[in-house]
Amino acid sequence: MMDRIQQGPGPITKESLKLWFKHHLKYTLADDKFSATQMDHFISLALSVRDHLVNKWLATQQSYYENNVKRVYYLSMEFLIGRLLTNNLINLGLYDEYKMALEELGHDIREMEEAEVEAGLGNGGLGRLASCFLDSIATLGIPGYGYGIRYEFGIFYQKIIKGYQVETADNWLRVGNPWEIPRPRSLFPVRFYGHVETTQNAQGEKEYKWVDTQDVMAMAYDIPIPGYRNDTVNNLRLWSARSSRELELDFFQAGDYFQAVQNKHESEIISKVLYPADHNQLGKELRFKQEYFFVCASLSDIIRRYKKRHDSFDEFSDKVAIQLNDTHPALAIAELMRILLDIEKMPWAKAWKITVNTFSFTNHTILPEALEKWSIDLFRRVLPRHLDIIFEINQYFLEQVQEHYPGDVQKMSRMSLIEENHTKYIRMANLSIVGSHSTNGVAKLHTSILQKEVFSDFNEMFPGRFNNKTNGITPRRWLKACNPGLSALITDYIGEGWIRDLSEIKALEKYVNEPQLIDRWKKAKHDNKKRLAWYVKDTMNEDIDPDTLFETQIKRIHEYKRQTLSILYAISLYNRLRKNPDSIGTPRTPRTIMFSGKAAPGYAMAKLIVKLINSIAGTINADPLVHGKLKVLFLPNYSVTLAEKIIPASDLSVQISTAGMEASGTGNMKLSLNGALTVGTLDGANIEIMEEVGKENIYIFGLNADEVMEKKQSGYSPREVYNQNPELREVLDMIHQGYFCVQQRNLFHPIVESLLNEGDHYMVLEDFQSYCDIQDKIGDAYLDADSWAKTSILNVSRMGKFSSDRSIKEYAEEIWNVPVNPKYP
Repeated sequence: MMDRIQQGPGPITKESLKLWFKHHLKYTLADDKFSATQMDHFISLALSVRDHLVNKWLATQQSYYENNVKRVYYLSMEFLIGRLLTNNLINLGLYDEYKMALEELGHDIREMEEAEVEAGLGNGGLGRLASCFLDSIATLGIPGYGYGIRYEFGIFYQKIIKGYQVETADNWLRVGNPWEIPRPRSLFPVRFYGHVETTQNAQGEKEYKWVDTQDVMAMAYDIPIPGYRNDTVNNLRLWSARSSRELELDFFQAGDYFQAVQNKHESEIISKVLYPADHNQLGKELRFKQEYFFVCASLSDIIRRYKKRHDSFDEFSDKVAIQLNDTHPALAIAELMRILLDIEKMPWAKAWKITVNTFSFTNHTILPEALEKWSIDLFRRVLPRHLDIIFEINQYFLEQVQEHYPGDVQKMSRMSLIEENHTKYIRMANLSIVGSHSTNGVAKLHTSILQKEVFSDFNEMFPGRFNNKTNGITPRRWLKACNPGLSALITDYIGEGWIRDLSEIKALEKYVNEPQLIDRWKKAKHDNKKRLAWYVKDTMNEDIDPDTLFETQIKRIHEYKRQTLSILYAISLYNRLRKNPDSIGTPRTPRTIMFSGKAAPGYAMAKLIVKLINSIAGTINADPLVHGKLKVLFLPNYSVTLAEKIIPASDLSVQISTAGMEASGTGNMKLSLNGALTVGTLDGANIEIMEEVGKENIYIFGLNADEVMEKKQSGYSPREVYNQNPELREVLDMIHQGYFCVQQRNLFHPIVESLLNEGDHYMVLEDFQSYCDIQDKIGDAYLDADSWAKTSILNVSRMGKFSSDRSIKEYAEEIWNVPVNPKYP
């Protein structure tokens, strides 16, 4: 047995897979069938799967070196990778083989899948998009690497206690991570604080030295990322902070044990938690240090790899493409300049040309509060050399602006990298645009708003630099893995080609009127709804009826995403049912309205919205008058794993952000691909989904982006809307008067105030009646089960555009200049 083990996994047979699993249980975990737990079985399975990944990973990396390829580096603060077992087995083409092998050993692979702890490496759409992109980069055979931070505790684990969100530590690493490979030899110093010394070299040129710094070490952890059945395995490298001095022995010997490890504690806190609360100065500084920590380590690693084959930087931008996923990694621009100027002694103009040609930037937001900026005081204290370099970049750039637009002081002020207010700030979005050769939005509408409004000055000065790359999702995870029943049904009709090329799913449309497909489609959805009902009963002790319409709004809690609008509609529905439970005018379609999502710990209004949802749910669900007709639930601790349960079971996908404020959204794509119909505004990727599936197969309501702007400019009065709509007035009065919280009747006053007396910035009241009207149409449509199923089939069959493979192909060809599916010797 040991001889076979030492040779590697070898030929893939049922017996070899059983042997490999048992080997890790015995020799890696030192367990046997008498003492092993379900977690031990999962870890043994994961390690055996990882062995197959490592074989392909080593071969992939070697081929990249041998062929001197151009590499793509994707820098992101988040990678919401989810559980990896199922996805890795599917991409390796080994899922069925392992399933049978484990069954013969008396194990259920589904139980092992449920034992896996989800990695706490992200929070929302930004991190999930990054993970979909890594899957597609590998599937398309592109030499690509992800770089991020190995957060020890992720963002937080959300509990709901008495209706309130309570954040607890997400200790996802408590049993280790079997997928990661520690790289203690891949250790790079990261410097903070200190000051800059200026000297002159023999040629009389100024040279700069960053001295008296406090150093932290960045240690690499690698997670293999397999492509779909193509032998490519790329790499996600995550950095963990380590102290440069583990123990101060002098303090320890003197009995000051706390001081002896103080340096270790202060260093390693950098990679403890994703997005530390930044409402205080210490939190801001820690987040700033996190951003520099990971870009500094990543650039050190990128340059190390480049120098293995190159003696100069002349080909750097021909061999290296770095994509900045939003502004969090923007410090990489200043860091590369520092390396080229101070270490490589390169002339400024040459260094800047290489930098701009290397970087590209993806913008994910138009909300002013989400466009990062850091105070100059913080910069000066933590990264003094980088501040000097940014000043130089700004001077060089503003000279260009002055040449293009002589005397236009206002334009120079808007475009400057420095915001000149009482407190001066560095605008990281402006730095990202100026320091990159490409800036892309993530949906057509979003990109148009960037070009015409948010960054119109830059778009005018840099024609062609702005472009659109509509987001996408990987069909391997978001249909094949999470919805095996529906994916098997689709494969029965059109074959497996859609898994690799989602455009092939279009072939399903020709069967839309076939009775057998319609019946099987309805059964697949109902089975998924029953599974979700079992989960809800098991975890929340709540009963939900799979025969009701499952309406889901699952996303980060934020005012612009308008969970509040869904709440107001739920109350109006409740009122109609209470007053006329059996009349013809009441809604005939029973509904289960489900919410899930996390509110940022420092976002008080979002956390109050969570409480409002739960208070309303408590009232509605306890009322016998509406039993069996309406139920409202908030499912706690939203995650990839929970999404994989909710999405296949959803009938109606709620995508109702204020038009013009959502960059793209990818939850809308996932739900539609799994057969949910969409109710939404003309915002983000909803517009493109409508264009693909057809206006008749999606439920669009409310103001569009232009109308939102016009309404605000013309003097929008939410109080007037309130006065003119009796149903809306009753709903808001119930909230204001404490109907849903009799113990503290003024608890939800801030929400009502924001809607009535503080401008209703997100146009919730303006869109209320339109939303109620479209929901009435949806309720009627759901009563015709066959027609609803046909529309669901059409939605799925027309979602081919929204594959992340298509997105990445566009990035590769139009931004990174790398081949797709290259053939290496």
